[in-house]
Amino acid sequence: MRGLILYFLVLAALVYQLDESWLDPVSPYYLALIGTIGIWRYGWAALHIARAMLYLHVVFPRMRKKVEAAGEDAMPSHVYLMVTSFRIDTETTRKVYHSVFQEAVECGLRCTVVASLVEMGDQRLVKQLRTMAGENDLVDLKFVRIAGTGKRDALAEGFRLIARAEPPPRAVVCVIDGDSILEKGALRRSLPFLSVYPRAGAFTTDEVCKVEGREIFRQWYSMRFAQRQILMSSHGLAKRVLTLTGRMSAFRADLVTNADFIRQIEVDWIDHWRLGRLKFLTGDDKSSWFYLLRNRWQMLYIPDVKIITIEHPPHNSFLIGSTQLMVRWFGNMLRTNGRALKLGPRHISWWTWWSIFDQRISMWTSLTGLVAAILASLFIEPTLILGYFYWVALTRFLQTIALLTVRQEVNWTYPFLLYYNQIYGSIVKTYIFFRLDRQKWTRQNTTNASRASNFFRRYTNVSSFFVHSFAILALIIFVGNFMRALTVDSVKNVDLMFSQ
Repeated sequence: MRGLILYFLVLAALVYQLDESWLDPVSPYYLALIGTIGIWRYGWAALHIARAMLYLHVVFPRMRKKVEAAGEDAMPSHVYLMVTSFRIDTETTRKVYHSVFQEAVECGLRCTVVASLVEMGDQRLVKQLRTMAGENDLVDLKFVRIAGTGKRDALAEGFRLIARAEPPPRAVVCVIDGDSILEKGALRRSLPFLSVYPRAGAFTTDEVCKVEGREIFRQWYSMRFAQRQILMSSHGLAKRVLTLTGRMSAFRADLVTNADFIRQIEVDWIDHWRLGRLKFLTGDDKSSWFYLLRNRWQMLYIPDVKIITIEHPPHNSFLIGSTQLMVRWFGNMLRTNGRALKLGPRHISWWTWWSIFDQRISMWTSLTGLVAAILASLFIEPTLILGYFYWVALTRFLQTIALLTVRQEVNWTYPFLLYYNQIYGSIVKTYIFFRLDRQKWTRQNTTNASRASNFFRRYTNVSSFFVHSFAILALIIFVGNFMRALTVDSVKNVDLMFSQ
């Protein structure tokens, strides 16, 4: 809090040092562009916050009361807890399976824990943890051993094992990552929602994180999960979240045992006009989400049940580690984004369709303000860049305060991290948008083996560079022409300024 107070005092002091020329620039089109983009982006953010507050404080409490009123009759007939683990340290594995077995024993429901593993050492550890959890005839343990060929194969084999067990009606399958710890009481507080809301095919929950790494990573993850709570709650109002996170999501058993669903998870792809057929390596949670979206299932958000994830950044450098994570996250989003849009607003609702569309255009609108400020400072008035950065500092401070609506505390680093996420994240998104074939897990070296010829690989690399460069150049030209900055006189003024 002291850091935020100091941040605000610096903002208050700097406002008197700004040149008034940035409020009355030579070209009124600069403020028109900045104002239009600002109204759009901040209005959209404010709408998300308003919807999230409505969901968290009005709609979801009613849903919770309805579930509690249903009592034991709403509990599932059988619960399958499928945990996938690969190259996760022993201590994290111990914590995760301890929480899973504890929940399985204490929930009082018939449970089957399906452990999808690669190493024999992990299998021995899981057996020991099951023994330590105590005897309970309602809890079974099954193992799925794969050759480390990827999470998609692990999930598919686990789903096939569950299908062979012929789950009874109203059974539920929870898919849990090997670095996610179940909160005490998570199962009994969340599982009845699928019975009470028969149109819901799945649900996901809130997440908090424990980061094993540098302080800047801790604050970055914490800020991102606070933003996630707002966005997921906003989309929860429409009963269609935009992702079914692999950390912990629950599905109706008759969905995940469906052969089409399993094939979608195991082998998923899109056909790209320039890059050809792209087989998905990562993004299994996006595949399951798209399957439910395409088949008109609702997807709920349970904000008062938390999953604790233990995060291990892929690199000690914040820039390198965050870049690797962004490449994976944004690639998963963009590879599924296009086919979800093709379903149409009537199929998935106007709100969900527009939210998906906004994912595609926000990376360009986020860069528009910075591009406009740079061009304005070069071709109109040099002090305009100072006004822009002051506006950035002020709005990010307000966005940080807004996160207090869903979290009990925020950090003074959040304004800087918010701007980093916006600008650098948008740069990464535009890079990936034209290179959807770039895929790699951050925890394992699994990559898509390319069987394309050397000529085709060179063609995709060169064409991706040129198409990306053309898009960036088009953005600069559009912004410059809109502001009337790229005129002959303005260019001459810049030449004269540098010559002097």
